[in-house]
Amino acid sequence: MNTINRDQAIAAAPSAWQPLRQRLFLSLWLASIASSIGTWMHEVGAGWLMTSLSASPLMVALVQVAGAAPMFLLALPAGALADIIDKRKYLLMTQAGMAVVALVLAILTFAGMMSAPLLLLFTLAMGVGTALTMPAWSALTPEVVPAADLPAAISLSSVGVNVARALGPAIAGIIISLVGPWATFAVNALSFFAVITVLAMWRRTPQQPVLPAERLFGAIRVGWRYARSSNHLQRVLVRTLLFFLGASAGMSLLPLIVRGELKGSAEQFGILLGCVGVGAVAGAMFLPWLRRQIAVNQLVALASLTYAAVLLALAWVPNFYGLIPVMLISGAAWIAVLSSLQVSAQTSVPAWVKARALAVYILVFFGTMAVGGLVWGLLASWVSISVSLSVAGGVMIAGVAVGWWVKLPVLVADDLAPSLHWPQPLLSADVDGERGPVMITVEYEIAPADAEAFKQAMEQVRRMRNRNGSFSWQLMQDTENPNLWIELFFDESWLDHLRHHGRVTRSELKIESSARRFLMPGTQVRIRHLLKG
Repeated sequence: MNTINRDQAIAAAPSAWQPLRQRLFLSLWLASIASSIGTWMHEVGAGWLMTSLSASPLMVALVQVAGAAPMFLLALPAGALADIIDKRKYLLMTQAGMAVVALVLAILTFAGMMSAPLLLLFTLAMGVGTALTMPAWSALTPEVVPAADLPAAISLSSVGVNVARALGPAIAGIIISLVGPWATFAVNALSFFAVITVLAMWRRTPQQPVLPAERLFGAIRVGWRYARSSNHLQRVLVRTLLFFLGASAGMSLLPLIVRGELKGSAEQFGILLGCVGVGAVAGAMFLPWLRRQIAVNQLVALASLTYAAVLLALAWVPNFYGLIPVMLISGAAWIAVLSSLQVSAQTSVPAWVKARALAVYILVFFGTMAVGGLVWGLLASWVSISVSLSVAGGVMIAGVAVGWWVKLPVLVADDLAPSLHWPQPLLSADVDGERGPVMITVEYEIAPADAEAFKQAMEQVRRMRNRNGSFSWQLMQDTENPNLWIELFFDESWLDHLRHHGRVTRSELKIESSARRFLMPGTQVRIRHLLKG
């Protein structure tokens, strides 16, 4: 598929603040910052409360694990739901549910009824809400800004999260010291109403689909096939895993570093987390300039090495004031990697599967954070916090070496537009849309001298068919006429095949053309559709 130089794309992009001129995006952006401040206050409150309920490093690390683990089961179903139902109504329900959970958590903590297992249970419930929300929220951005503003909008969303990261922990530290952890949970419950208000006021006009909506389990299967067959998405996922496996150690073990190694207070914990947010916001302001100076893969490698150094400093600098600049640097390195990954994930998939593809990205992100938090927590329990952080730093350095060969993709926007070049299938009678499976055969006349090159080109065709919904694919050669090659692929139903027609992109048209250039002169492909009897 066609790619463009990322530096050229950044240079040609509009102002970083351009999306804020869209009133709806501005409202959602401000509301999400308010909600994220509440979320970070919850994170600080839960982490600090757990250190009071249990001295075990594993239990403290499990707070992060409980918040992230639901992504394993729910991210892809949530992405499928977001692709097939009204995102606005769906988000209203999930935000209201999370507000109720946060409020009950605040009440029980205030009443002195909280225990370590119960705190993990409520954190798990909040993680479920996050898992259900994130794919739909991520896929909402392309609906509210023009395509040209999408990279800037994604970067602004990251800035908003990190503004919240700068403010939330600092506010939480003060509230915990003056009132108690329960108050951070109460403020988090109130913060959800900012998003609920904006969504309730938005008069979204859903696009009327030509075909009936996909069914949930079918949509999940199609989304999973897409992820398995998309080379561009897979590269983003590999880079995500390589960075966050090691980087998870810093966030999961920071409460223990402050309370145990530094003998610090809740205010100091909040200040260090706030420094991460300040560093991320500052880093985001310099990112456009940095991207014009160095290629994106070099930027991600440099930021990863910087974060590895941060982990080593956390391990071996037992001084609160010495860690303040370290955490500022960590925020800048974090945002450099995270924004690059998010932009690549958003812009490397077509609209019809965007929420599902982003759900897989989110699954890998949170899954890696959860597994990493568990691994580094166990290692800290068995050996020491310093050794655990040092090993995590070494893992990040090794990840840079591996990731150097896995380049982040950037596609021309037009490449992902539907090509609509497939002819409508001819029908002798009306067909029940749920009837299936459907076998599609495509016949090619190929000269023997071109057979090997044709087969290689058809490997890309195979991946294309699979990511657009086909569950089986074969390329067969006729025994009677060796020049005749027959491509066979299966869609689950007649409706699924009609959806397949609308999913083929302009970039994939070029893949088909690359294979068909080997057709013998004067011949054309012959296409047939066969339904199960």
